[in-house]
Amino acid sequence: MSISLQKGQKVSLSKDNAGLAKVVVGLGWDEAPKAGGGFWGALRGGGQAIDCDASAIMLKNGRLVDKDDIVYFGNLTHKSNTVQHMGDNLTGAGDGDDEQIVIDLSKVPADYDKIVIVVNIYQAVQRKQHFGMIQNAFIRLVDARNNNEMCKYNLTENYSGMTAMIFGEVYRYNGEWKFSAIGQGTNDPGLLELSRRYV
Repeated sequence: MSISLQKGQKVSLSKDNAGLAKVVVGLGWDEAPKAGGGFWGALRGGGQAIDCDASAIMLKNGRLVDKDDIVYFGNLTHKSNTVQHMGDNLTGAGDGDDEQIVIDLSKVPADYDKIVIVVNIYQAVQRKQHFGMIQNAFIRLVDARNNNEMCKYNLTENYSGMTAMIFGEVYRYNGEWKFSAIGQGTNDPGLLELSRRYV
């Protein structure tokens, strides 16, 4: 049964899922209905569809040591072959996951202790877009063996003005894999600036 998480909550992935190897990290979001279209709507960033991009930042001892440890639409597979981005979704339209990142927990090299799952809005500053224009955002973790959803975190706060978001972290603790629901918005204009938080 899936656990519904609140902000800041942590859950063990390994404990109730013996033999867990691969997890699918599913991320979703919808564009909120625009308040008033026309000229003023366009001025408020109503012109283009909002393109959210999910990424995984792999950390060693809690730090990002190599730009190749960022898995995103421009680097779909980590060099260890243990983290794979399933491709970019340009609109977020439709039900279900908009983007997915598959993590083979059983094979992640031992020197990586944390995988941070982030989402940023492509060209947010230029397009005058922010997470206040997004609704129904979530992150969920699914056991790849049977497609059972293990946990889900719905981001329900008002993230108006935020251009990037730290959704959650998959991390190793005492030999166990856990997930932490973060839900922290940032003003970073892009993935590069966001990733610098972990250097």
